[in-house]
This record gives sequence, C-alpha cells and structure tokens, in this order.
Amino acid sequence: MRRTHRTTPRTTRTTRATARPSLKTRLFGARTAGTRRPAGTTTTTTTTTTKTTRTTGAGTGTGVAATGVHHRRHATMGDKLSGALLKLRGALTRRPGLKAAGTRRMHGTDGRYSHRRY
Repeated sequence: MRRTHRTTPRTTRTTRATARPSLKTRLFGARTAGTRRPAGTTTTTTTTTTKTTRTTGAGTGTGVAATGVHHRRHATMGDKLSGALLKLRGALTRRPGLKAAGTRRMHGTDGRYSHRRY
C-alpha cells in the first residue's frame, strides 16, 4: 500500500514579461507611483495559488507559543543573502528599521510563513 502526504503542497508562481530588475533596483526598491514607463513595455503578472488542506490537528489556539518563544524558521542561503543586502541597504540609507529587518530575515525570526490560521 502506497503512502501519501496528508497535506497538499502550496504552489505559488509569478511570471513577468519584463526584464529582470537590476542590482540597484533590487537594493533600493522599485519606482514610485509617479514615474512613467517607456512606451511599448508591458507587465504581465500571473499568480497561481493552491490552498493547503490539513486533515489532522485542528488548532484552536491563538498562534502564539505558550512558553513565549519567538517563532523561528530555517533561514536558507537565499534568506541570509537577501537579509545581508537588506542590512547593507538600511546602513547606507540610514534606516535602522530596514537594517533590523535584514537581521531578522538572516536569523529566520522575521515571521514569514507564520501568519496562517488554517
């Protein structure tokens, strides 16, 4: 008898028709709302999301651990790299909140994937 997983995986895919953003754009953010795009450029965004269904363990708590321990996840190499760039961006632009967000991302305590209630 073949075993199957109890939950279906979450699939999210985003595709864009424009070119990949430059390093400067990725460090300092995208354009603000008042700027114009060159003529002939289009952006197409396609997002596909499948909902995860769980069969066991209906949680009725508030989502906070009873011992008061902060939620941590495993920080991947991509998280560590993007967190370091976020810290650098915060240090260069003198924004301590951005610098702290980079530290939290590097350590896995930024709260990603922890806000699902079902």
